[in-house]
Amino acid sequence: MKFSHRFAAGALAVLGWLGPAVVMAQAQEGSAEPAPLPSALDADLFYRLLLGELNAQGGEPGTAYAQIMESALRTNDPVLYERAVQVGFQSGTRELALQAARAWKQAYPTSREANRYVLQILLAMNRITESAEALKTEFALAEPKDRNASLMLAPRFYARVGDKKLAATVVEQAMAPYIANPATAPTAWSAVGRLRLAAGDTPAALEAARRGQAAGPHAEAPVLLALELMDSKLPQAEAVVKTYIDGKPVPELRMGYARVLLDTQRYGEAARQLKFVTAERPEFAEAWLVQGTLQLQDNQIDNAEASIKRFITLSETLQSGEDRGRGLAQAYLSLSQIAEKRKDYPLAAALLDKIENPEDLLAAQTRRASILARQGKMDEARKLLRALPERTPADARMKLMAEVQLLRDNRQYKEAYEVLAAAATKQPEDADLAYDLAMAAEKLGNLVEMERVLRRLIATQPDYYHAYNALGYSLAERSLRLPEARELIRKALEYAPDDPFISDSLGWVEFRMGNKTEALRVLDTAYKARPDPEIAAHLGEVLWSLGERDRAQAVWKEAQQQNDDNETLKETLKRLRVRQ
Repeated sequence: MKFSHRFAAGALAVLGWLGPAVVMAQAQEGSAEPAPLPSALDADLFYRLLLGELNAQGGEPGTAYAQIMESALRTNDPVLYERAVQVGFQSGTRELALQAARAWKQAYPTSREANRYVLQILLAMNRITESAEALKTEFALAEPKDRNASLMLAPRFYARVGDKKLAATVVEQAMAPYIANPATAPTAWSAVGRLRLAAGDTPAALEAARRGQAAGPHAEAPVLLALELMDSKLPQAEAVVKTYIDGKPVPELRMGYARVLLDTQRYGEAARQLKFVTAERPEFAEAWLVQGTLQLQDNQIDNAEASIKRFITLSETLQSGEDRGRGLAQAYLSLSQIAEKRKDYPLAAALLDKIENPEDLLAAQTRRASILARQGKMDEARKLLRALPERTPADARMKLMAEVQLLRDNRQYKEAYEVLAAAATKQPEDADLAYDLAMAAEKLGNLVEMERVLRRLIATQPDYYHAYNALGYSLAERSLRLPEARELIRKALEYAPDDPFISDSLGWVEFRMGNKTEALRVLDTAYKARPDPEIAAHLGEVLWSLGERDRAQAVWKEAQQQNDDNETLKETLKRLRVRQ
């Protein structure tokens, strides 16, 4: 016999996972004729399903699986197939889950959900080669308008498999028809490139980005891959990005390029991209904030203030959330720094009071400490920093470095050295601490200690290239052991060939060795990549020595506009008796 609709609906509600079936059984008092339940739901089937659920909840998933799977096969109900997959996983036997998913797919060949279960289970079992057919079906079942989105999901599917190279090969083979189709080729090549990148084959990933762009010069997917490759320290990928940027880029991708330029300390180029973004998309809030931060860094105080205030105005239209909160915190920190530079200390403190995000407490208190130090209250400033809570080791490290930076900014180099020395004693394996300690020793004129620390750092961490550069530059600055200095700097460039500051060191040592033409070439390139006052000081001196005094003064003037308080620049102009 069969259950009445009202009884069946109540019982099915207890089996909450049968959501769609419960909706079909709208047996409410006073309602119209309830929607009929599937005719297959007779007493025997209902009892089997109820037992299956009780077994699943009672710690007998194997028995539950057999009961629910049999019910799925009898009814051909996709809801029951899906439940069988879930219980198969619960049993700890992925093979059972796969069996259920395949039965579901066989019963519903056009079900993307069933096919995706098969694909994901195979990948969870690391059966990469076997997943190819399911992946092809995933692409084929996608609506034409959704095909590119489906192709872009492939790297996510294979993100956790063991053999990344095999995954890249399998996916590329599955995508063959789409690589050959101009409408999908840029996306398909980009997905293949991401899998190659995950496999550690960056040259092949770059080739995929190039081929994707060749198939669709205005496509965005190859550019996104190229930006990721630039992040992976593959400068050749920038050609793909520039080709796109030289066309009509969407502001979001131009912004992505600016972020990568910032990460590689190419601030001048980043600023140019941000200028385009704010002109093309004036409502792009983030671009104004980043632009203002760069302008502040370059000492363009009025421009920075205008950009940051523009961000704050635009942020009112953004949805509230963590990103908006962090952006506003950064904005108020920057405006506080501007007020501090103008010696308006009450305003600087009031702006910090606007920061509500607890994640930015340390940054806010660091700025408060800087304000106190500017007012001659260094002891109070250091106490403020030391009183900050330490929830994690990272918090402790940030507190330490904030105090050191505070002391450096106020030229209290002896105290900074003492703080670093105490920390380095507790953490002798910390390369960054050792490096900072060496630089603090150099500021104190203790060059023997500086060299000792840097040589020990090179011996213990041979890939810490900052140590090679610092030691080489120090020797060059003192005109000591210049051939050795050049070799140390060249070693640093092997690790970071595009670092303009290391190139600056190389140019300076060439100058000290009398190779003025080579020094000019190296420093000119470094300054174009990073127009920093330190590099400007060296480039200007080389130009001055070569008789190009007008150009030298132009370079120095540009640097002074950025930061007229740079010690190297001030010392250079004083030593050469140059009046600007």
